[in-house]
This record gives sequence, structure tokens and C-alpha cells, in this order.
Amino acid sequence: MKAANLLIRFLLELCALAALGYSGYYAVSGEAARIVLAIAAPLALAVLWSLFAAYKARFPPPRGVKALLGFLLLEAAAGSLVLVGQGELAAVFAAVIAVNSGVIYRMDYQ
Repeated sequence: MKAANLLIRFLLELCALAALGYSGYYAVSGEAARIVLAIAAPLALAVLWSLFAAYKARFPPPRGVKALLGFLLLEAAAGSLVLVGQGELAAVFAAVIAVNSGVIYRMDYQ
């Protein structure tokens, strides 16, 4: 069960990167700005994730803070989809993130 939830979490992380790239591209006009934002937004998430929320984070906060930060970073990626008119997709993505985060948090503290 734990391995399946960790796999889902990894897939959610990849989806978050894709969501930010998509949102970055469609959030602005002008081809150069689109390309820059489509690269910069996922890159910012990847850097923040590796520093604070990853399993082997460089600067790991306490467990509860780390779980909350990971949850908020993924939810921010879901929220970015709303900005580009993908509200239904964002709602489903956010719900899956919430359920997965809750399950992983609960499993870590049992």
C-alpha cells in the first residue's frame, strides 16, 4: 500500500511539473515570454521541491512542515491550471493531491 501511494505521489509530482509548464505557456502572450515561463515555472517548483520537500531534501524542515510544504507546492501547481481556464482538471488534480497527501501523512505517523 505504501509503495503504491509513493508511486502516485511521484506521478503527481510529474503532473505538477507538466501543469506548471502548460500554465506558464498559456498564461502570457508573446512567444518568448511563453517559452521562458513554461520553463521557469516547473524549474522553480523542482528547485523548491528538492530543497525542502523531497525525500532527501537539502534543507529538510520538520516532518509536519515538510508534508504541508509538499502539499502546498503541489496544490499551487493545481491552482495554476485555474488561471488558464482548466478549472475542472484543476479540481480533480487538487482532490487527488489532497487524498494522496493525507494517506501518505497518515502512513508516516503510524
